[in-house]
Amino acid sequence: MSSPLSTYIVEDSPVIRENLIATLEELVPLQVIGSAEDETTALRWLAEAGRPCDLMIVDIFLKGGTGLGVLQAAQKLRPLTKKVVLSNFATPDMRRRCLELGADEVFDKSNEIDTLIAWCMQLAGASSTSN
Repeated sequence: MSSPLSTYIVEDSPVIRENLIATLEELVPLQVIGSAEDETTALRWLAEAGRPCDLMIVDIFLKGGTGLGVLQAAQKLRPLTKKVVLSNFATPDMRRRCLELGADEVFDKSNEIDTLIAWCMQLAGASSTSN
């Protein structure tokens, strides 16, 4: 049996964060290892050495700072970690900006949760063959 994807979530809404964690952990071989609701907390976590992480799920608008800053730092500090954006503001321009900052995918919270889950399942399957 392969190990679950270690996942870190950056989302400022407690309700969305809790629902997302419950949904993903139920449907995907994934374990949420931590979360942040603002850019500062996420950057502090990113800077801590020795915390393996397969996947980061990042919202764009946070309580403090933005997910764009988190993506930019994650690209430097965790280049091998897969990074996805999950936002209500997934406009074409914002998608392009997120991809330029190192996001692997961008999903719209309002209508692409199933696509996110399928993408995570695919990632989990791919990581189990490389472990």
